[in-house]
Amino acid sequence: MAEHSRFQQNIIKNFYENRESISLQRAQELVTELYLSEGKKRKKYWDQLAKHLEKLDVKPDVIDRLVKQDDPQAVANLVSKLGREAG
Repeated sequence: MAEHSRFQQNIIKNFYENRESISLQRAQELVTELYLSEGKKRKKYWDQLAKHLEKLDVKPDVIDRLVKQDDPQAVANLVSKLGREAG
């Protein structure tokens, strides 16, 4: 494996330190996309959102329930709650 420069090491370190806030921000963006999309795009956004919610330590059964409900408002409430807890 190649050695990383000090600059690259700092970038990697900062990414992992801010991983939770990055996932939270992306989840918030995906909720917006869910409101505006339909069909195949909507399915794609649900898949991406599920991955980010997993990174935020949301239980898999909660994620499955939200995906089955297909209700952006329910996800928006959860993401809002997660944002308040993180902040």
